[in-house]
Amino acid sequence: MRFSEIFSQAGVTPIALAGDAEVTSMVMDTRRLSAGGLFVCMPGTTTDSHSYLAPAVSAGAVAAIVYSADGFAEATRLGLAAAQLPSSKQEFADVIWRVCDAFFEHPTREMKVVGVTGTNGKTTTAWLIRDTLQALGVKAAYLGTLGFQLPGEERELANTTPFAVDLYNLLAEARDKGVEALAMEVSSHALKERRVEGVEFDVGVFTNLTQDHLDYHGSMEDYEASKRRLFLELPSQTEKHFVAALNMDDTGAASLAHDFEGKKVLYGAADCSYDLGLESVSVAVDRITGRMCAGSTEVDFEAQLGGSYNVENLLSATAALMGLGYELGYIANALSEAIPVPGRFEAVPNGAGIGILVDYAHTPDALEKLLDAVKPLTKGRVITVFGCGGDRDRTKRPKMALAASERSDVTVATSDNPRTEDAQAILDEVLTGIQAGRESIAIIDRGEAISHAVCIARPGDVVVIAGKGHENYQIIGRTKYPMDDRELARRGLEARAAAA
Repeated sequence: MRFSEIFSQAGVTPIALAGDAEVTSMVMDTRRLSAGGLFVCMPGTTTDSHSYLAPAVSAGAVAAIVYSADGFAEATRLGLAAAQLPSSKQEFADVIWRVCDAFFEHPTREMKVVGVTGTNGKTTTAWLIRDTLQALGVKAAYLGTLGFQLPGEERELANTTPFAVDLYNLLAEARDKGVEALAMEVSSHALKERRVEGVEFDVGVFTNLTQDHLDYHGSMEDYEASKRRLFLELPSQTEKHFVAALNMDDTGAASLAHDFEGKKVLYGAADCSYDLGLESVSVAVDRITGRMCAGSTEVDFEAQLGGSYNVENLLSATAALMGLGYELGYIANALSEAIPVPGRFEAVPNGAGIGILVDYAHTPDALEKLLDAVKPLTKGRVITVFGCGGDRDRTKRPKMALAASERSDVTVATSDNPRTEDAQAILDEVLTGIQAGRESIAIIDRGEAISHAVCIARPGDVVVIAGKGHENYQIIGRTKYPMDDRELARRGLEARAAAA
């Protein structure tokens, strides 16, 4: 596409426009540039992305989108075709998605797209939707915390929901590879920062709303308003018949159900008067069985994942699939083929007679739900290992400790991803929330903490390792170091065996 044509196709009038060129790709990372590329300079808070214009030329760029007069002057001086967009982050975001959608020729018009938002359950719900669609014979993909997963291939992502330029590259790739349906997590950051504008969703799922990301949003009101945009604002950007799947057991989703005027699939675990509910359910460590109801239809189901909080995730996924038009009976049969999500209520097998579960729970509510799900399945004690990340919401640290100590027989507080904060200072804040009189210990080294928990466990006990789940790294400073809670648990088992 010609550079000048992109803007006319997008309905965008740049502040300034100079030159023209045939553009073959559009990226915001010079490492991904090739001959004929369009380089997008994104407004940032720490780096002036215009400083990468010269390297972009060396990598083959023929055009650039910039956000300042100085950037425009530099781009034209370097011989690039150039367009200047507004400098504020929101104004830039409100324009760049239109440019992306035009350049990539509206990739989400040609596939079914389900967006999953909420504090907890996004990853599992989106994963279940993707797996169930595949079992139904649909070529489906997943995009979210666990990366970008196409049939037969996968890769990591830097963000749960990438920025618009990266996101549209992925959406176009999915379309070009014949993907028929995409299940994607939609974070509150992405909604507030306009990263998913122009994505033509068929179904939006609101799982729940509890405290998280207040370091970014500043208030629960702003956090909730960001999530509601998926339902109250984005549907106007598509001609698709958008359907909202809303969890009526959650007050945030129930409030949205009152305000949303389009087609809805309302669901709740305890009430068959909704569009989807449960007649009965049985939960084990690695399996959930029961009977779902939708109006006069009742269908038995069995799923290969455990924990009572996953009942909600199963209902969320089922409601989304109903929103796509599938009948409950077909959904229930296909659910049985969905595999467990890595790092979500994931068991570490062992011959020591103890349970070891690794889970991504990293908010007070998620940790409460996790431990509430573990307790009924445990014959002995619950031993919980957890920490809190640095450079994130500090107010949740004592709340996490309270949630863990109230629901555990032994609490082991440790490090998570300290990032640029002092790990001991984080741990000190965490420890202020430990419930008085409850058994606890603080071990700053995460490997030592997990090994300690595994070694003190007795047959019948369950060791819960919370916070990092599938992550195979620890961030200290700005560096990622290899570390996997599942592997640390296996090392703990080896230490336990050696000490026996």
